[in-house]
Amino acid sequence: MPSTVADIMTPDPVVVSPETSLNEAIKILAERRISGLPVVDADGKLTGVISETDLMWQETGVTPPAHFMILDSVIYLENPARYERELHKALGQTVGEVMTKKNIITVTPDQPIRSAAQLMNDRKVHRLIVVDESKQVVGVLTRGDVVRFMATHQE
Repeated sequence: MPSTVADIMTPDPVVVSPETSLNEAIKILAERRISGLPVVDADGKLTGVISETDLMWQETGVTPPAHFMILDSVIYLENPARYERELHKALGQTVGEVMTKKNIITVTPDQPIRSAAQLMNDRKVHRLIVVDESKQVVGVLTRGDVVRFMATHQE
């Protein structure tokens, strides 16, 4: 019988809200030695993810987009909207200001481990948020969880 995500996920993960301060989120990540946290609304529904990558802008700052000037006009060589998003993350003070809101990859507890692992590999992500049918966060599945499962189920 194939194993499911529910068999190996971390149930009831630590979550934060969009209003959580960045300092608090950083403290949670550091103390628990985890690389990301689901962000949930007041009803416990997934609204985003805050990860180490989202926080790196706080320390590294933002590089303005490449551009040149012709006759007092600025010509951008890349999209200036990306710079504005990065600047917003670098200056943010709450989780909601810096979290990733789009393209959050989720799985359900009853999904086979093999398909979840394939999804992680295909999308190049380190974690999947596990949600129930009402989008409530019920767990987190990491690459480490999959590797530990593989180690105990070798034939």
